[in-house]
This record gives sequence, C-alpha cells and structure tokens, in this order.
Amino acid sequence: MTKTKEHAEDTCPLVYQCRLTLSTHTVNHLADLLRRHLKAIRSRWRILPPGKIAVIVLAVLRHDQRLADMAGGNHVSESTVRRWRDELIGLLAAQAPRLDRALKKIAKQGGEVVLIDGTLIPTQRRTGKADRRNYSGKHRRHGLHFLALTDERGRLIWISAARPGRTHDNTAARHDRILAHLRAAGLGALADLGFRGLDNDILSPVVVTGYVACRTHKLTPGEKEANRVLAVGRAPVEHGFAHLKNWRILTKLRTDPARATQLLRALLVLTNLEINR
Repeated sequence: MTKTKEHAEDTCPLVYQCRLTLSTHTVNHLADLLRRHLKAIRSRWRILPPGKIAVIVLAVLRHDQRLADMAGGNHVSESTVRRWRDELIGLLAAQAPRLDRALKKIAKQGGEVVLIDGTLIPTQRRTGKADRRNYSGKHRRHGLHFLALTDERGRLIWISAARPGRTHDNTAARHDRILAHLRAAGLGALADLGFRGLDNDILSPVVVTGYVACRTHKLTPGEKEANRVLAVGRAPVEHGFAHLKNWRILTKLRTDPARATQLLRALLVLTNLEINR
C-alpha cells in the first residue's frame, strides 16, 4: 500500500463567520491599548492592524476559539496568535485595580458594604502528583480557586490570585488580608457560611455570615429570618460571577495555571468595560 501526504485536488481551507457578542467600545479600548503599547516599545509593524488583532484575541477569550483555528482563518501562525493573546492579557491585567484602592473607591462613593465569595474555575486534569492539590473535594473536580469582591449591585471590583482548587475560602481571605483592608477602608462585607471564623470580633464584626444549625442547636425564627435577609443581600455577587464566566475560556482552562491570575484580572477589566459602557 502506498502512502501519500498529498491532499485531494478539490479540497480547500474552509472559513466560517461567527458573531462576537461584544460592544464596539470594548474592541476599540483593546485596540487603543495595543496602539499605545506599540508606540511605547517603538514597534512600527504587525502583520495585522491593532483592530483586527483585538477582534482575534477577544474571539479567543469570549468563545474559547482554538488558536490554530483563529490562525488558519487569518493566515498567520498559531504561535503569532498565542503571542498576541498573551501580550494583550498582560496589558489588560495591568489595568486591574488593587484591593486597597478598589475598597477606598467604594468608600469614597458612599458605599458601606461589599460582597465577597469564592468560586472554582475548572481546569484540565494534569498528570503527576503535583496536580492533586488542584482537586476540590467540595466540587469533586480539578480547578483553581479564587476570591472576588463586588459592590452592592454585583459589579466586580477585585479578583484575587488563582490558587489550588483545594484552598478554603478563609485561607485565601487571610492570605490576602481581606479583613485588614476592609477595616482600613471602613467597609463591611457580606459572606456565606464558608467564611465563618474569618472575623471573630463579636462586638463590631466586619465580615457578616449567617447562622448554621447543628444537632444540638436548631435555628430560631429570628436566625432563619436573618439568614434569609443575608441571602437576599448576597444575591448580586452571583450575578458578578455569571458576567465573568460569560467568557467561555473559563469553561475549562487549558492555559498554564501560573498564568491564570493574569487571565482572570484581564477578564475582570473586560467584564467591567462591557457592563459599564
């Protein structure tokens, strides 16, 4: 049997169009960001204009398009698309607010509380023992854990660094000194039961969590009502996570976990651009 690598004569590369559900404001912001960066590093040439590069990178982030597919449809190499993606993610991540500045901005605008919660971003399961710490027993899957803060309306204001999936919410909050930053800004926080024990100040707690029932203590009607009111107040934080997870690249991360923090903070900037336009 003779093997051949030649393609059939009637075959040709096929390209299809896909609608990018983002505003022109977001595309222009990303293109302008790239133009300023190219001017700063005195780079006078790219194989495609900044506007086209911005659209390609946004398609990768929004629809989780494969790099090879985007490269083939735009007549560039896969490594070029990867370089553009990493370059723009770095530029966007640099615009993400720091925790202390984000809280001071909320306090300056007259806010009194923020909403805090943690979530898991699924990742591909990697071989070897080093990946065991990324397994979350709570979610029963491999992933990366991160914390997020939103204002009372559910708009994301800060995202923590990505940590192994087995990380507890309280452990991450203590590592980021959330409690100290909240006290410095004069703000409170509404949290779920995963943050019980984070703030042990009984007289003037900063982090407010609900009541939990056990075998020896049933919730009173007053405690049940307090839990209900807290759940209503915390509901907008889920809207913030939902907006963030509209970026389908977070459906299952295939990037290096070491770069996940930059990616999450870049998506925070893009999410706020879409919501606040």
